[in-house]
Amino acid sequence: METNNRIIFHIDVNSAFLSWEAVYRLQHGSTLDLRTIPSAVGGDTTTRHGIILAKSIPTKPFKIQTGESVYSAKLKCPHLMVVPPRYHIYIQCSKALVSILKEYSPAVQRFSIDEVFIDYTNMGTHWGDPIEAAHRIKDRIKKELGFTVNIGVSSNKLLAKMASGFQKPDKVHTLFIDEIQEKMWPLPVEELFMVGRATTSKLRNKGIFTIGELATTDPKLLSQWLKSHGRLIWKFANGIEDSPVSGGPPIKGLGNSTTLPFDAEDRKTAHKTLLSLTETVSMRLRDIGKSAGVLSVSIKDRDFVSVSRQKKLDVPTNSTNIIYKNACILFDELWEGQPLRHLGIRASDLYSDDLYQLSFFEADIEKQRALDTAVDEIREQYGGDSIMRSCFLYTGLGHMMGGVIQEEEYPMMSSIL
Repeated sequence: METNNRIIFHIDVNSAFLSWEAVYRLQHGSTLDLRTIPSAVGGDTTTRHGIILAKSIPTKPFKIQTGESVYSAKLKCPHLMVVPPRYHIYIQCSKALVSILKEYSPAVQRFSIDEVFIDYTNMGTHWGDPIEAAHRIKDRIKKELGFTVNIGVSSNKLLAKMASGFQKPDKVHTLFIDEIQEKMWPLPVEELFMVGRATTSKLRNKGIFTIGELATTDPKLLSQWLKSHGRLIWKFANGIEDSPVSGGPPIKGLGNSTTLPFDAEDRKTAHKTLLSLTETVSMRLRDIGKSAGVLSVSIKDRDFVSVSRQKKLDVPTNSTNIIYKNACILFDELWEGQPLRHLGIRASDLYSDDLYQLSFFEADIEKQRALDTAVDEIREQYGGDSIMRSCFLYTGLGHMMGGVIQEEEYPMMSSIL
């Protein structure tokens, strides 16, 4: 097999949110493994969050799709078991996965919460044959963390990612340059990375239905039809990609938002929602050792009209109380009394905690930092619901709502991945 002297692994968690939810439940006394029945992680249709986020492999015969409504999914499979997401648990599982992978290579790149690249080039002297090492890594993750992964092995990131998407679950697949005609070219064109629904439709209109047909199409024609994107997917179809496995681009900011189960019509409810969002964002900031220099708040009313405002903080911070106080100030400047269905906050202009400076204008800052640290440690060990503020009792609001979105400066997709 031709490897071009590079060996890249792509590790992809099988049905990530669903698997992580199943493992968490089994570890906490459940006798039912969600992975063995038609099940999904999704929102509650009564709270306007009714979409499927992840699904088990037994849902495949019912053709349930990630992103479709829970209502639609249950029409296809009436006995589908839907459970709500617990993002803090999924972040912990992702961190545990990366921790193991870092033992096998100094070059580890998180591509998403459930996908990781590692550069195994020249690591054979330490861990042996790459295929055998991939199997050992896969089996170790299953034994120690309780969930399964697919691992794709190739000479570049694109082909490794394509390989990990082959037969699932709990498999190791190779896709080297000399294997693409046999393993990749017969696949439907929409299975190629960076070929979405709109591009698929355009290609089919030109008589291109498989990756192989795309690979053998004149790239000049593809450029005429699809501009620079046509040239890019032609390269991918031919297995051409050479971006390095990097530690990942710098994080620009962290955002968190939620659609409320009911319209917020008073300031008190809106402020509690902001506190709930702040709890998650500030905890994540502390987890990555960053403080925010800029804070933004956005609101959306029942007519879907959105407005936002931001401010530069006097001193960068990751304190829950300080971020919440400033979020309330921004909200009060924005809100004109209209019923709200959606609120969000965003922390940006991030600084390392090593550069943190005390402020004369913030009272007892060290006590607040100690309190935040204690709360984080309790939630890390016993789960996000192990400790909460009493103001959320009987409100119908979650005390840690939304899912934190990490915003990164990804390079242009032409340099992939």
